[in-house]
Amino acid sequence: MGPRRRSRKPEAPRRRSPSPTPGPSRRGPSSGTSRHRGQRRRVWLKEIRTLQKSTNLLLRKLPFGRVAREICARFTRGVDFNWQSQALLALQEAAEAFLVHLFEDAYLLSLHAGRVTLFPKDVQLARRIRGIQEGLG
Repeated sequence: MGPRRRSRKPEAPRRRSPSPTPGPSRRGPSSGTSRHRGQRRRVWLKEIRTLQKSTNLLLRKLPFGRVAREICARFTRGVDFNWQSQALLALQEAAEAFLVHLFEDAYLLSLHAGRVTLFPKDVQLARRIRGIQEGLG
């Protein structure tokens, strides 16, 4: 008979202590993660500035025209109407202005909630606050 072993109690799982400083300082100054993040942020800001300066349409004309014609056909029970190009352009301008304004309001709501990310619930709340006339309720 060999030496007798004691039976141990099962230990609770150990929790890892948080690392002292996450990020580049732990790996050293040669780490490139923060540099890439800053570079991406600059690219985003540059794109935002160029889009805010321009008056170009944000959506492509042909896919928007297809969607408009499809919705029109659905509401007219399959009857195809001919659309003037200027009518589609006016509709697209109005739709994009509506969407941009809606996203601006929704982003303000997400900032008010202490978030930077825009969630669908922010857009839904913006439409609800606007009411039936402005929010297409």
